[in-house]
Amino acid sequence: MKTVDVISADYQGSYLLKVNFNDGSSKIVDFESFLKKHSHPQFNKYKEIENFQKFKIESGNVVWGENWDLIFPVSQLYKGKISV
Repeated sequence: MKTVDVISADYQGSYLLKVNFNDGSSKIVDFESFLKKHSHPQFNKYKEIENFQKFKIESGNVVWGENWDLIFPVSQLYKGKISV
């Protein structure tokens, strides 16, 4: 069974990303509920849209921050829903 990895992501406005996977599929993922419900100093800065937009793709994941301050399981991204 092939591992599904993120190959790219595109900012779609607000807290939405279109996440593209190595199997050719893509999902629109809304991160707003997670960010609004989880008050943690490490995550709070990503509530600011300009910081949220500074994501990158590393090792098949969408990550934020120099040390992966914010990362989500690829399985959740693939389903298009972040567990809150």
